[in-house]
Amino acid sequence: MSTVAEQEDISHYLAFLLASAHRSMRIGLGQSIGDEVFNVEHWRILQVLSDEQGRSMGELAERVLLNGPALTKNIDKLVSRGVVQRAADPADNRRVLVYISDLGLETVARLKERVDAHHETIEEALGPRKTSQLKRLLESFIAESKPSQG
Repeated sequence: MSTVAEQEDISHYLAFLLASAHRSMRIGLGQSIGDEVFNVEHWRILQVLSDEQGRSMGELAERVLLNGPALTKNIDKLVSRGVVQRAADPADNRRVLVYISDLGLETVARLKERVDAHHETIEEALGPRKTSQLKRLLESFIAESKPSQG
């Protein structure tokens, strides 16, 4: 029979463990990036845009896991820093696309080195086998837990 304390211990919930892992990763990445101007969200945005394909705000929001207002705020900051730019979609002038600039490509290359170093540290701690297993489990969880389109 479990005690009340065991029943109320939040650390047994998968949602808590995932949130805790996310928090730990975010803090570690932030420290690894170690930049007063660019943060983890900025890195994700620049990393997605680094293929030099323009993205609509909706597509970009989905890819970088930000809601619309948060993405707009971050894009405004990145535009002011000259690392991204907005331009009309050549196929539909009513749509705005976001593109990475040359300075943005230089910035994301610098940030990517730091992020890769952080990930290497994690892989060293877990080992390559556990790291690979964790990635597969998370990918499976994400795929299986997507809300149905109804």
